Amino acid sequence: MGTTGHSDKQLEMIQEASKSIPIVHAPNYSVGVNTLFWLTRRATEILGDDFDLEVVEMHHRHKKDSPSGTARRLAEILAEVRDLSYDEDCKHGRFGDVGARTKTEIGVHALRGGDVVGDHTVVYAADGERVELTHKASSRETFSKGAVRAAKWIESEGLKNGIFDMQDVLGLK
Repeated sequence: MGTTGHSDKQLEMIQEASKSIPIVHAPNYSVGVNTLFWLTRRATEILGDDFDLEVVEMHHRHKKDSPSGTARRLAEILAEVRDLSYDEDCKHGRFGDVGARTKTEIGVHALRGGDVVGDHTVVYAADGERVELTHKASSRETFSKGAVRAAKWIESEGLKNGIFDMQDVLGLK
């Protein structure tokens, strides 16, 4: 399953189904995006607390949810590594006199326009330097290729049940 935004009841149903079938559940099936997830975790560990954190995503004008599941996962990774709370420390956009950013703030920004399939950037900004990790999807085919890779992985591993993600499929755990 490559969708996000499941209700608690739906997540319980997925958990129950995983007792009898193998499930790869990921917010994004792109191999590139899942590499970005891994790189984000490592970069955050390496760079430490001196860098301010921002996530910027852009999708087509018809996308209804914000942030995207991929942007949310990136922010969750940042929060996990820094031992922060996604719900308490993420600031979605900025408007008005919001004051200076806090040391624990993770900015999350959603852009919408045109026919953009999906762009995601993690920005690490410190005094005197900035690091940016970016993935840009130009075709939805990339997601289906990842899904096929996940299905082949399940078969090659001989899995009978359980919940896995693309980090498992790619051997990134």
